[in-house]
Amino acid sequence: MRVLLVEDDPALADTISRALQSQAEAQVDWTGRGEPVLNSLQTDDYDLLVLDIGLPGIDGFEVLRRVRAAQLRLPVLVLTGREAIDDRVHGLELGADDYMVKPFALPEMVARAKALVRRARGQSAGAQTTVGKLMLDASARRAWVAGQEIDLPAREWQLVEYLLRHLGKVVSKEHLVSSLSGWEGDVSENAVEVYVSRLRSKLVDSGLRIRTVRGFGYMLEEAADAEPA
Repeated sequence: MRVLLVEDDPALADTISRALQSQAEAQVDWTGRGEPVLNSLQTDDYDLLVLDIGLPGIDGFEVLRRVRAAQLRLPVLVLTGREAIDDRVHGLELGADDYMVKPFALPEMVARAKALVRRARGQSAGAQTTVGKLMLDASARRAWVAGQEIDLPAREWQLVEYLLRHLGKVVSKEHLVSSLSGWEGDVSENAVEVYVSRLRSKLVDSGLRIRTVRGFGYMLEEAADAEPA
Protein backbone atom coordinates (compact mmCIF):
# COMPACT_ATOMS: atom_id res chain seq x y z
CA MET A 1 0.00 0.00 0.00
CA ARG A 2 1.04 3.61 -0.56
CA VAL A 3 0.84 6.01 2.39
CA LEU A 4 1.10 9.79 2.64
CA LEU A 5 2.43 10.67 6.12
CA VAL A 6 1.96 14.24 7.37
CA GLU A 7 4.01 14.75 10.55
CA ASP A 8 6.12 17.78 11.51
CA ASP A 9 8.45 15.86 13.86
CA PRO A 10 11.15 14.37 11.58
CA ALA A 11 12.28 11.78 14.14
CA LEU A 12 8.75 10.51 14.72
CA ALA A 13 8.02 10.58 11.00
CA ASP A 14 11.09 8.45 10.34
CA THR A 15 10.04 5.96 13.04
CA ILE A 16 6.50 5.69 11.67
CA SER A 17 7.77 5.34 8.10
CA ARG A 18 10.15 2.54 9.03
CA ALA A 19 7.39 0.70 10.92
CA LEU A 20 4.98 0.91 7.98
CA GLN A 21 7.69 -0.15 5.54
CA SER A 22 8.89 -3.12 7.57
CA GLN A 23 5.59 -4.35 9.01
CA ALA A 24 3.15 -3.50 6.20
CA GLU A 25 5.47 -3.40 3.16
CA ALA A 26 4.17 0.12 2.57
CA GLN A 27 5.62 2.83 0.36
CA VAL A 28 5.62 5.98 2.50
CA ASP A 29 5.88 9.59 1.30
CA TRP A 30 6.40 12.22 3.99
CA THR A 31 5.74 15.91 4.41
CA GLY A 32 6.03 18.07 7.51
CA ARG A 33 3.39 20.63 6.45
CA GLY A 34 -0.26 20.51 5.54
CA GLU A 35 -0.27 22.89 2.58
CA PRO A 36 0.91 20.42 -0.13
CA VAL A 37 -1.31 17.53 1.00
CA LEU A 38 -4.38 18.20 -1.15
CA ASN A 39 -2.35 18.60 -4.33
CA SER A 40 -0.38 15.43 -3.58
CA LEU A 41 -3.56 13.40 -3.04
CA GLN A 42 -5.09 14.72 -6.26
CA THR A 43 -1.92 14.05 -8.24
CA ASP A 44 -0.87 10.64 -6.90
CA ASP A 45 -2.75 7.49 -5.98
CA TYR A 46 -2.55 6.89 -2.20
CA ASP A 47 -4.25 4.18 -0.15
CA LEU A 48 -4.03 5.96 3.21
CA LEU A 49 -3.42 9.39 4.73
CA VAL A 50 -1.73 9.40 8.16
CA LEU A 51 -2.30 12.92 9.44
CA ASP A 52 -0.90 14.74 12.48
CA ILE A 53 -3.13 17.49 13.90
CA GLY A 54 -0.46 19.81 15.36
CA LEU A 55 1.16 21.07 12.16
CA PRO A 56 2.81 24.43 11.39
CA GLY A 57 0.77 26.64 9.09
CA ILE A 58 -2.64 25.03 8.51
CA ASP A 59 -3.35 22.37 11.11
CA GLY A 60 -4.45 18.80 10.52
CA PHE A 61 -8.13 19.58 11.04
CA GLU A 62 -8.04 22.11 8.20
CA VAL A 63 -6.16 19.64 6.01
CA LEU A 64 -8.83 17.02 6.71
CA ARG A 65 -11.62 19.50 5.97
CA ARG A 66 -10.06 20.33 2.59
CA VAL A 67 -9.51 16.66 1.74
CA ARG A 68 -13.15 15.75 2.37
CA ALA A 69 -14.41 18.92 0.67
CA ALA A 70 -12.54 17.78 -2.44
CA GLN A 71 -14.51 14.49 -2.30
CA LEU A 72 -11.35 12.43 -1.67
CA ARG A 73 -12.54 9.26 0.05
CA LEU A 74 -9.28 7.56 0.99
CA PRO A 75 -9.12 6.50 4.67
CA VAL A 76 -7.53 8.95 7.11
CA LEU A 77 -5.76 7.94 10.33
CA VAL A 78 -5.37 10.97 12.60
CA LEU A 79 -2.44 11.26 15.03
CA THR A 80 -2.49 13.84 17.81
CA GLY A 81 -1.17 14.77 21.22
CA ARG A 82 -4.60 16.12 22.17
CA GLU A 83 -6.62 13.87 24.46
CA ALA A 84 -9.78 16.01 24.74
CA ILE A 85 -12.94 14.19 23.66
CA ASP A 86 -14.03 17.33 21.77
CA ASP A 87 -11.05 16.91 19.45
CA ARG A 88 -12.01 13.30 18.76
CA VAL A 89 -15.58 14.33 17.98
CA HIS A 90 -14.31 17.16 15.75
CA GLY A 91 -12.12 14.69 13.86
CA LEU A 92 -15.11 12.40 13.35
CA GLU A 93 -17.28 15.21 12.08
CA LEU A 94 -14.59 16.24 9.58
CA GLY A 95 -14.31 12.69 8.22
CA ALA A 96 -11.48 10.93 10.07
CA ASP A 97 -11.68 7.12 9.94
CA ASP A 98 -9.54 6.42 13.02
CA TYR A 99 -7.78 8.41 15.73
CA MET A 100 -4.68 7.68 17.84
CA VAL A 101 -3.38 9.77 20.73
CA LYS A 102 0.39 10.12 21.18
CA PRO A 103 2.30 8.32 22.51
CA PHE A 104 1.04 5.15 20.84
CA ALA A 105 2.36 1.66 20.22
CA LEU A 106 3.78 1.32 16.71
CA PRO A 107 2.46 -2.23 16.14
CA GLU A 108 -1.07 -1.04 16.95
CA MET A 109 -0.70 1.94 14.61
CA VAL A 110 0.46 -0.34 11.79
CA ALA A 111 -2.40 -2.79 12.46
CA ARG A 112 -4.98 0.00 12.33
CA ALA A 113 -3.45 1.40 9.13
CA LYS A 114 -3.66 -2.01 7.45
CA ALA A 115 -7.24 -2.51 8.67
CA LEU A 116 -8.33 0.86 7.25
CA VAL A 117 -6.84 0.05 3.85
CA ARG A 118 -8.40 -3.43 3.80
CA ARG A 119 -11.80 -1.98 4.66
CA ALA A 120 -11.55 0.72 2.00
CA ARG A 121 -10.50 -1.78 -0.66
CA GLY A 122 -13.34 -4.10 0.28
CA GLN A 123 -15.91 -1.32 0.01
CA SER A 124 -14.57 -0.09 -3.32
CA ALA A 125 -14.78 -3.62 -4.70
CA GLY A 126 -18.53 -3.66 -4.02
CA ALA A 127 -20.66 -1.44 -1.84
CA GLN A 128 -23.35 -4.12 -1.38
CA THR A 129 -22.72 -7.48 0.24
CA THR A 130 -25.29 -10.27 0.46
CA VAL A 131 -24.79 -13.43 2.51
CA GLY A 132 -27.79 -15.64 3.20
CA LYS A 133 -30.70 -13.29 3.84
CA LEU A 134 -28.42 -10.52 5.16
CA MET A 135 -27.63 -7.59 2.87
CA LEU A 136 -25.29 -4.73 3.74
CA ASP A 137 -24.96 -1.50 1.78
CA ALA A 138 -21.60 -0.09 2.92
CA SER A 139 -21.94 3.23 1.08
CA ALA A 140 -25.34 3.97 2.68
CA ARG A 141 -24.56 2.23 5.99
CA ARG A 142 -27.86 0.32 5.85
CA ALA A 143 -28.62 -3.35 6.49
CA TRP A 144 -31.53 -5.70 5.77
CA VAL A 145 -32.49 -9.16 6.98
CA ALA A 146 -35.00 -11.04 4.81
CA GLY A 147 -35.95 -7.74 3.18
CA GLN A 148 -36.59 -5.97 6.50
CA GLU A 149 -34.24 -3.12 7.40
CA ILE A 150 -32.44 -3.51 10.73
CA ASP A 151 -30.78 -0.84 12.84
CA LEU A 152 -27.03 -1.34 13.32
CA PRO A 153 -25.29 1.26 15.49
CA ALA A 154 -21.63 1.98 14.67
CA ARG A 155 -20.10 -0.74 16.86
CA GLU A 156 -22.51 -3.44 15.66
CA TRP A 157 -21.85 -2.39 12.06
CA GLN A 158 -18.09 -2.74 12.61
CA LEU A 159 -18.66 -6.12 14.24
CA VAL A 160 -20.77 -7.58 11.44
CA GLU A 161 -18.33 -6.28 8.79
CA TYR A 162 -15.41 -7.89 10.62
CA LEU A 163 -17.22 -11.20 11.07
CA LEU A 164 -18.30 -11.26 7.41
CA ARG A 165 -14.69 -10.75 6.30
CA HIS A 166 -13.87 -13.86 8.34
CA LEU A 167 -16.99 -15.89 7.49
CA GLY A 168 -16.55 -19.51 8.55
CA LYS A 169 -13.42 -18.75 10.56
CA VAL A 170 -12.91 -18.43 14.30
CA VAL A 171 -11.93 -14.92 15.43
CA SER A 172 -10.57 -14.34 18.90
CA LYS A 173 -12.16 -11.95 21.35
CA GLU A 174 -8.83 -10.08 21.46
CA HIS A 175 -8.99 -9.44 17.70
CA LEU A 176 -12.54 -8.16 18.04
CA VAL A 177 -11.46 -5.81 20.86
CA SER A 178 -8.71 -4.43 18.61
CA SER A 179 -11.01 -4.14 15.60
CA LEU A 180 -13.75 -2.26 17.48
CA SER A 181 -11.39 0.08 19.36
CA GLY A 182 -10.65 3.42 17.74
CA TRP A 183 -10.76 7.16 18.26
CA GLU A 184 -14.18 6.83 19.93
CA GLY A 185 -12.43 4.96 22.76
CA ASP A 186 -11.27 1.47 23.61
CA VAL A 187 -13.66 -1.48 23.86
CA SER A 188 -13.50 -4.08 26.62
CA GLU A 189 -14.04 -7.83 26.24
CA ASN A 190 -17.27 -7.50 28.22
CA ALA A 191 -18.47 -4.86 25.75
CA VAL A 192 -17.68 -7.21 22.85
CA GLU A 193 -19.90 -9.85 24.46
CA VAL A 194 -22.73 -7.31 24.64
CA TYR A 195 -22.34 -6.32 20.98
CA VAL A 196 -22.25 -9.98 19.92
CA SER A 197 -25.43 -10.67 21.89
CA ARG A 198 -27.24 -7.73 20.31
CA LEU A 199 -26.11 -8.67 16.82
CA ARG A 200 -27.18 -12.30 17.32
CA SER A 201 -30.74 -11.21 18.04
CA LYS A 202 -30.83 -9.14 14.86
CA LEU A 203 -29.53 -11.98 12.66
CA VAL A 204 -32.09 -14.58 13.79
CA ASP A 205 -33.86 -14.70 10.38
CA SER A 206 -30.74 -14.07 8.27
CA GLY A 207 -29.64 -17.65 7.69
CA LEU A 208 -26.48 -16.83 9.66
CA ARG A 209 -25.47 -17.38 13.24
CA ILE A 210 -22.65 -16.28 15.50
CA ARG A 211 -21.31 -19.35 17.27
CA THR A 212 -19.29 -19.14 20.47
CA VAL A 213 -16.18 -21.30 20.25
CA ARG A 214 -15.26 -21.75 23.90
CA GLY A 215 -11.70 -20.85 24.75
CA PHE A 216 -11.13 -19.26 21.32
CA GLY A 217 -13.74 -16.67 20.34
CA TYR A 218 -16.59 -16.47 17.84
CA MET A 219 -17.41 -17.68 14.34
CA LEU A 220 -20.01 -16.37 11.92
CA GLU A 221 -21.36 -19.23 9.82
CA GLU A 222 -24.24 -19.93 7.50
CA ALA A 223 -27.08 -21.83 9.19
CA ALA A 224 -26.74 -24.75 6.78
CA ASP A 225 -23.15 -25.23 7.99
CA ALA A 226 -23.98 -24.89 11.68
CA GLU A 227 -23.41 -27.88 13.91
CA PRO A 228 -26.46 -29.34 15.69
CA ALA A 229 -27.02 -27.77 19.10
